[in-house]
Amino acid sequence: MEKRLRVIITGTTGMVGEGVLNECLNSQLVEVVLIVNRKPLGISHPKLKEVIHSDFFNLTAIEDKLTGYNACFFCLGISSVGVDDDEYYKITYTLTINWGQVLSKLNHNMTFSYISGANTDSTEKGRSRWARVKGKTENALIKLPFEKVFGVRPGFIRPTPGLSNAHSFYKYINWMYPIGRFLFPGGFCTLKEVGNAMINSAAKGYSKNIIEGKDIIELAKMADSTPA
Repeated sequence: MEKRLRVIITGTTGMVGEGVLNECLNSQLVEVVLIVNRKPLGISHPKLKEVIHSDFFNLTAIEDKLTGYNACFFCLGISSVGVDDDEYYKITYTLTINWGQVLSKLNHNMTFSYISGANTDSTEKGRSRWARVKGKTENALIKLPFEKVFGVRPGFIRPTPGLSNAHSFYKYINWMYPIGRFLFPGGFCTLKEVGNAMINSAAKGYSKNIIEGKDIIELAKMADSTPA
């Protein structure tokens, strides 16, 4: 059964979070969006609420503002490139699970969708550090008392035109997208597809906890992205 969403989004100052926010604001499936940032995002919309909070490892001061929501799209994260092991683990695992524990306590009917990445290691035993930590994070989230948890694993993401936070290097590599989509369709998707897949899986459900590239594309086809 389809449900209307009241969504919390983290990471909206980054490329993925900004794109997911854009799709939420344009979807009839989403009633309200709460974004939590360390600094103001600088946009306004009838659906949009914003909480400014500096310490993402301690949410006690804003817990009262995080209740009454049935979905969280967790888009906050960092690249493992150039980051030491402890810092990467702290941001990727510790911070995410802290959010998961708080939100699952406050909103028992919540779907938690976590932006992970292609080739994430669910066994937690592979050679790749980032993949092991992402896999550990997914596994820990699935054990929390949410209604549903999704690990969303996009590969190459083509940014949404007109948004502000795409990484600068995309202007040099976007030419790869149509070729990659043709040759490896599961490894290439658009940011619009990622956002709509997250909306649709939260609103209508999905049979898998792990949403790979092909799942993202399929789910996005069913999403209602008609402007609200």
